Amino acid sequence: MREVSQPATGAIRMVEVLRALADPVRLEIVQRLAVTGEESCNAIGSDLDVHQTTLSHHYRVLREAGVTWTTVKGRSRLVRLRRDDLDTLFPGLLDSVLNGTRHTRAASGAASGDPC
Repeated sequence: MREVSQPATGAIRMVEVLRALADPVRLEIVQRLAVTGEESCNAIGSDLDVHQTTLSHHYRVLREAGVTWTTVKGRSRLVRLRRDDLDTLFPGLLDSVLNGTRHTRAASGAASGDPC
């Protein structure tokens, strides 16, 4: 397995993480990864109504902000959250964002059991 260019833990900045999480599509990707742990880019994007090039852009923004870690395995790219790094640098941030989103979705009538 090889890995693509992504920031070291010490280079992750809160403003970039928040900017990455501010987009609804990227937030939905993060929500899915919080539930599944790790998925291929194709599996994550299969349920999103987003063009492939736009989806690639979202993955890049998340990776470059330090929110996700991407590993290349053959022709597949596996994506996972950098939860440990984010929790060490910004304790509670990721959980707050994910919990706040669930409350917003439940209040708007979305099914509370649906992670995406």
